[in-house]
Amino acid sequence: MFCIYLLIILIILIIIFLVIWERSSDVRLLVNLGQRKGKKGSVYTTPKSKRIAPPRYRNLDFSERQGYIRGVVRAVLHDPGRGCPLVKVDFRDPYKYKKQTEYFLAAEGTYSGQYIFCGTKATVATGNVLPVNRVSEGTTICNIESSVGDKGSYSRCSGTYATIVGHSDDGTKTRIRLPSGARKTIPGSCRATVGIIAGGGRNEKPIMKAGVLFHKFKRQRKRFPKVAGVRMNPVDHPHGGGNHKHLGKPGTVSRYASAGQKVGLIAARRTGLIRGTKTIKNVPEKL
Repeated sequence: MFCIYLLIILIILIIIFLVIWERSSDVRLLVNLGQRKGKKGSVYTTPKSKRIAPPRYRNLDFSERQGYIRGVVRAVLHDPGRGCPLVKVDFRDPYKYKKQTEYFLAAEGTYSGQYIFCGTKATVATGNVLPVNRVSEGTTICNIESSVGDKGSYSRCSGTYATIVGHSDDGTKTRIRLPSGARKTIPGSCRATVGIIAGGGRNEKPIMKAGVLFHKFKRQRKRFPKVAGVRMNPVDHPHGGGNHKHLGKPGTVSRYASAGQKVGLIAARRTGLIRGTKTIKNVPEKL
């Protein structure tokens, strides 16, 4: 009889354990949803089969180091998954009887049929590629190499650009200001494109409908949609419930509140708008 009771208790404990495990696995799935969107090999992997080509400069050969080489823009193309358009540039191979096709990031103002010159002795004109130590101070450049021959690293996003701040006396180092405002020193032989990356202002287009926003967040490591707590029921959120969309309680919450209560302004030192003053303080009066 004792063995039967023990077996019944064991079965009940196993059922309780399985129920708790199932609920915890659901919670883990919800918590890790945003993290799984950042990993490859998941269902959130960005489709890359329709992309055209990785945009990069030519191999740094003798013709670019000692002179220049001329290419012609055959087409301006849209690359799926990229805000900036690409330009398809054809060069003559300097060693064999054939063509070299390269894909560059388009500078603003580049058009089909335009000649693009790459090399040390190329002129400073929009779309041309040349070493940064050959460009005067204050010039706007984009798609900058971080080390010599890496084919482009900085300022590659649509609408971005960097500015040349200065050069060393011997020309081996160049100081640039990146789109973030940070300043960086790079080798003077690093190549860059003169001008601004095309496609700027694409974020200014209004969303207009929720479907566009859905596709915007689909490939990002973010949760979408986000429902406000005041729109929920009391069982779902501390801010939920009530006849109108209002908190019904202070929005501030302690740093040491439990996990279920920790929503809103957590450990806020102050709340409200930051207002200025019309009078300037600590200024000596004019005599």
